[in-house]
Amino acid sequence: MSIPQIPGIRIPDSMMVREATELVRDTESELLFLHSMRVYAWGALAGERLGLVFDPELLYVGAMFHDLGLTERFRGSALRFEVDGANAARDFLRTHRLPEYEIDKVWSAIALHTTPGIPQFMHAEATLLHMATGMDVAGRAYDQFTDAERDAVTAAWPRANDFKHAIIDTFYEGLKHRPDSTFGTFNDDFLAFKDPTFQRVDLCSVILRSPWAH
Repeated sequence: MSIPQIPGIRIPDSMMVREATELVRDTESELLFLHSMRVYAWGALAGERLGLVFDPELLYVGAMFHDLGLTERFRGSALRFEVDGANAARDFLRTHRLPEYEIDKVWSAIALHTTPGIPQFMHAEATLLHMATGMDVAGRAYDQFTDAERDAVTAAWPRANDFKHAIIDTFYEGLKHRPDSTFGTFNDDFLAFKDPTFQRVDLCSVILRSPWAH
């Protein structure tokens, strides 16, 4: 893989990183792979800007695996797609004999990367992965990056011409077989947007139908 030289972004060059890149590139679509590379870039730039101490290898693996649960490999899973990706990353990292506390960092960062309001209070890898995925998909924190940074990252790892609709379609395809896994998350938005027959779970109705007498 050719590694562009972008100020503020250091992609670690280790066997683990190379193997993670190869695994994900062989498994994910080009759209998701390039998205994952940009996620690492946004996270590394934000970490530098905010002065956060993070492990580049752990952040990189988190970025690589964070959407793996949306791929064909997990079309039979009933778990949240984030958990599928986190579990796959954990299995991969164990083959490289990382300490369990480092593996737990990556697992929790991936598992919670779509959960607002929590990752920013956790370790740096979770904070940065959550922020970076929101930046690349929905433009959250867009103004916190300079024009030069945005231009450099998207030149190195381009966004598809119709990325917005393509990423919505990708989420829908990865989630439509497990609608129950989207309860309590914003992932049900993808199902509701693409499928007019999709019915969201109403927690208040669940409470009122519960077997408790009072």
